[in-house]
Amino acid sequence: METPNYIKSLLTPNGRKPAGRKAWSIDLETIWIPFFTATNTAGETHIPVDALGCPLRLAYDADGSVRFSKAGRPIMKVAKDLADTIRMVRENFSAGLLGYTEQVVARDKAGYKAQVELAHKAGEPIITKDRANLEKAIALAMEAEIAKAEAEARVTEPDKAKVPVTA
Repeated sequence: METPNYIKSLLTPNGRKPAGRKAWSIDLETIWIPFFTATNTAGETHIPVDALGCPLRLAYDADGSVRFSKAGRPIMKVAKDLADTIRMVRENFSAGLLGYTEQVVARDKAGYKAQVELAHKAGEPIITKDRANLEKAIALAMEAEIAKAEAEARVTEPDKAKVPVTA
């Protein structure tokens, strides 16, 4: 079985780097809106034109007031019809990836298993190094916190030599 072109195209760099509001980590203005305009044109979707014309909407709280972030900026959200369709594309995309994986495994179970074993073996030294570095960093952070706590305790502890003893 030959790898489908849509899978090959997913693995080929195309050089475009859009920068704007993202939905599912994909640029809304330069990717999703033109794509869904095309699918509406082809009759494959029926996303309301107001969702395509105004894809970002002001978010509201349950009481109808405008929602603000902790930083004080108004919160914007993707129009529901558009967000729902993007979610469906994501789910279909994931299902397509899993379907392709299942086909490859069915066709070459031993080859797939060998790739998994190679990946695990190649990852072991990285995992070991990261674990050691993390343990070292945690130990250093704990030592620093203990030293800080001890220093604070010494500053707040009354000087026992100056405290009069009453009998």
